[in-house]
Amino acid sequence: MAKQYEINEKDIDITISYLETVDPVNATPEMAIAFLEQLQASVHMMAHENPGLLEKIYKDLKNKKQTTS
Repeated sequence: MAKQYEINEKDIDITISYLETVDPVNATPEMAIAFLEQLQASVHMMAHENPGLLEKIYKDLKNKKQTTS
């Protein structure tokens, strides 16, 4: 079974940096955590409701990585 993702300080810091560029007023640790939790929930839901889209996203990423390597 795959290891469950756990939000960590590095990811929170990176997300705060992203939020500072798109919404500086709300670039807080609390918003970063909420954003990461929402992303995680969205991907989980996609895996159940639209696995084809999740597979397409993965294949596109994989192809992009292969062409840039």
